[in-house]
This record gives sequence, C-alpha cells and structure tokens, in this order.
Amino acid sequence: MTSWLFDLGNTRLKGAPLLPGGRLGPVQALAHEDGGDWLDGLPQGEVACIASVASEARRVALLDALSRRFVRLHRVHVEPKLGPLRIAYAAPERLGVDRFLAMLGQAGPDPVLLVGVGTALTVDLLDAGGRHVGGRIAPSPQLMREALHARAAQLPEQGGRYAEFADDTDDALVAGCEGAALALIERSLQQAQILLGTLPRLVLHGGGAASLQPRLPPHQWAPDAVLLGLARWHALRIE
Repeated sequence: MTSWLFDLGNTRLKGAPLLPGGRLGPVQALAHEDGGDWLDGLPQGEVACIASVASEARRVALLDALSRRFVRLHRVHVEPKLGPLRIAYAAPERLGVDRFLAMLGQAGPDPVLLVGVGTALTVDLLDAGGRHVGGRIAPSPQLMREALHARAAQLPEQGGRYAEFADDTDDALVAGCEGAALALIERSLQQAQILLGTLPRLVLHGGGAASLQPRLPPHQWAPDAVLLGLARWHALRIE
C-alpha cells in the first residue's frame, strides 16, 4: 500500500511518502501560489492522509486534486485521546490539527515542551504519560513585525540584527520581537519544571524557528513534527 502524508499550512504544503516501519521518506515543500500550479506536481498512490490549517479554498483545492490521484483520502481531525496522547481541551475542535499531530508525534515516556513557530507561536506541554497539560498561543516574531508595520508604516517588516540592547530601530525591532518569543519560551520552560518537578525536553519546529535557535537552551529540532505525527496517526488509525 502506497501512502502519502500531507501537511497543508498557511504558507506551504509539505508532503512525504510513508516508508516501511512508519518512517518518513523525502519531504517535499511547495509554496502556495495564487493559481493552481502548486498542485501540478502532486504524487499518486493508494492512500493520502491530510492535515490542514489553511483556508477552506486551499483545502478544497488540495482535496480535489488528491482525489484524482489517490484511491482513498483520510482527512485528519483532532481527537481527545489517541495512542499515548490525551489533550487538555474540553472542546477538541478548538485545538488546531497541526498542534494535535505535532504533540502526537512527540508524546511518550518523557515530558516535552513543544514549540511551533509559524504564523503563530504555539507552546504545548506534555507530561511523562503523554497527557497534554495545556499551552499558549502568541504572534510569531514575523507576525509581530507585520502587525507593527501595518499600524506604523515607517517600521519595516524585514531587516535588522538581534542585539540585547539595540542602538538602531531595525535591530531594536528584531530584539523586541524575537526577544518576546524567547522570553515566552524560557518562562514556559521554567513554569513547566515547577509544575512537573522536572525539566521537560524542549522540541522546536516550524518555518520561523531558525532565528530563535542560537539563543535558546538545549533543544531538539524537529522540522517535520506535523508529518511525524501524521505517520503515527497512520499507524494508529490506518494500519
């Protein structure tokens, strides 16, 4: 059975074949475009598993294109319990499926603080049994820059370098926006240690995470966290 996993985000589509043993094959990433060209290179197979946080129009376009290339489609939804994962939300539909899958891929015998940096910055804490303690959502550093520029056009969306105390506006914007994200992650680690009595493993993923990594405590980089969660979902729900 040929299975493919697809993660449709706000800015790009990521896909990978599922290899024997539940391993991910080479990951492909396609940026969204105004037209439908981004769908032209989709693969073919028997089973496609899809997670989407994108707009309804992009989701429908992807599902329509995949329906012509695969025998079966499975759109993934958030579940209150799956495998070792138990989510904290009383209303599971209010949790993003990307967060759900990223947590599913990491839930295991040790506590984890999972941080995703995309359009939003998300923080989720899992205890040693895979129970979701809860999380945080904030603007990502890039979204902070865009919001400031929208309200004050003289503040640029791009540019500048990080400094703890900057002497230039561009650098000060980087220091403020990235510093806010770093502070949120560091406080979350501190509070998690107090709550659980042990320091959780810090796991980072998302397209906007690279600029934060040099200034973070020791951590694991998991660029394909959602696809890894999809692979585990496939093992639990399809196989």
